[in-house]
Amino acid sequence: MTFLAIDVGNTRLKWAHYEAARPGATVLAHGAEFLENIEKLAEGDWRHLPAPHAMLGCIVAGDAIKRSVQEQMEIWDVNAQWVVSSAEEAGLVNGYDHPARLGADRWVAMIGARNRMLAQCKAQARAPQPMVVAMIGTAVTVEAIDAGGKFLGGLILPGHGIMLRALESGTAGLHVPTGEVREFPTNTSDALTSGGTYAIAGAVERMVQHVRDHCGAEPMCVMTGGAGWKMAPSMPRAFELVDNLIFDGLLEIAARRFSPSLSIPA
Repeated sequence: MTFLAIDVGNTRLKWAHYEAARPGATVLAHGAEFLENIEKLAEGDWRHLPAPHAMLGCIVAGDAIKRSVQEQMEIWDVNAQWVVSSAEEAGLVNGYDHPARLGADRWVAMIGARNRMLAQCKAQARAPQPMVVAMIGTAVTVEAIDAGGKFLGGLILPGHGIMLRALESGTAGLHVPTGEVREFPTNTSDALTSGGTYAIAGAVERMVQHVRDHCGAEPMCVMTGGAGWKMAPSMPRAFELVDNLIFDGLLEIAARRFSPSLSIPA
């Protein structure tokens, strides 16, 4: 019983076709497309893809993009379902003031991260840990989860590209650079690149301190997102870098939503 997971971010749509709707399922096919090229999916990557038995997606783009994706899915007889943040799902409790207003990408990524941590703790016969989950993309989010599975709250800040474009548009003589991250930058390009990188690293480190103080334990730190690999070398502590944390979360949710109806073992 195959399963299609879709992650629609601010820039790209990523998809993966799995053998089943459960964590650890084998990936049969996968791909990515920029949002402006979504209309090419049905005649492109999806043209010869076997019809999935179920689909679950996470989207942060607007309704127009969602409709475009669903139109491309009309080549199959499958019901499009999209995750909306809720008070509780897949073992995670939502501590947001208004749970439904939490971004679906943040919610799904946290579900993936927590269940990943729980699996590791079970395999190593140790107690669950609090967590810090950093998602580095067009925007950056830094989430805190306690050891019991409650989302405590999180930060949102501009991604590296947004920071640089804001400086370029608001400061005379500055241009988006292709500099390097340096401890002591000695040219403008390196200064801008290093400043943006360390601003993100500082926000993440501050959240780690908050979680440590609040929970009385060292958090497990996980990083994901398209620009995560760029940030990883500049982080002041070890982070597990996970490429497709949102897909991990979608599989966790799908296992609970679809397994009974699709007879897929959880």
